[in-house]
Amino acid sequence: MYKHLLGAPKFRLITYLSFGVPTMLSDLDQMPSIQLGDFTLQFELGEPTAMGKEVAIKELRETPERQKEAAKDLARLLEAEKDLLYPKDNQEWFIRFLRPCKYYPDSARDLIKRYYSFKVKHSDVYNNLKPSGEANIFQSNILTVFPNRDQCGRRVLVLELGKRWKHKQVSLDEVFKGAVIFLEAAMLEPETQIHGAVVIFDMDGLSLQQTWQFTPPFAKRIVDWLQDAVPLRIKAIHIVNQPKIFNVVFALFKPFLREKLRGRIIFHGTDRDSLHKYMSPKCLPPAYGGILELKRVNGDEWYKLLLKCDKEFDAINSYGYKKK
Repeated sequence: MYKHLLGAPKFRLITYLSFGVPTMLSDLDQMPSIQLGDFTLQFELGEPTAMGKEVAIKELRETPERQKEAAKDLARLLEAEKDLLYPKDNQEWFIRFLRPCKYYPDSARDLIKRYYSFKVKHSDVYNNLKPSGEANIFQSNILTVFPNRDQCGRRVLVLELGKRWKHKQVSLDEVFKGAVIFLEAAMLEPETQIHGAVVIFDMDGLSLQQTWQFTPPFAKRIVDWLQDAVPLRIKAIHIVNQPKIFNVVFALFKPFLREKLRGRIIFHGTDRDSLHKYMSPKCLPPAYGGILELKRVNGDEWYKLLLKCDKEFDAINSYGYKKK
């Protein structure tokens, strides 16, 4: 799909949302979508592409036989979690956690436990978390996902926490909730389960007052989430356009970073050649030195699409550890 996006000056972006099949947790019976000019924006919930299938075999050890056997083993392991509610008959749900763990059932079981334990620990954030309750963060237009994937097939999440961010109107907790909603939605896509995602933090115009919004507890929550509780392959975090004052912010995060995640955080400043070593200009807009002539999907447009998925988020929220 992304090759088509990179090569065509005009295109109709249609991805397939397979509601009503086991991929989904809810019983939505139609395909939420929004029309944006000459293309339709939807999630990709169909079969992985040929490229995705090849990567799944090479990097994740995925075969139909292993999928079936690993899902069966994971289901058996989860039987010991008596306080955990989960969709026991939904094999695609098991695969969501098996893929980032390369089909090792023990690792997937541990990831599931960390994922739901994190939700309990931060229940103030996760309770009834769904798009309809978070209009402010999307309408502030500081979070977006590229409608195209990068050259490796990965989703690209962009957070603009500099001059676009009105910190008196949008709190960092709201930013976190918006990022969670986007990544929960990405987890539904088989192609993203396989390739993972990259994150761009655009810190252009970060002010001293904005740096004061960051605290050690917030930094620890973000790092714990990324390192332990996101059932998705976060392949890289790119920091761009950061002023020197960003060092003060990063100093809050640094103590909590383990080597693996620290090695995936790359600082580029305004050096576009540096960014292009990791992300092809063909899949980047001109704002990041790219040549992709693709209109930005703004936060309000994403909100309109996500709003139609509220029922799916209700289903996501219905699972987890029972309240004691």
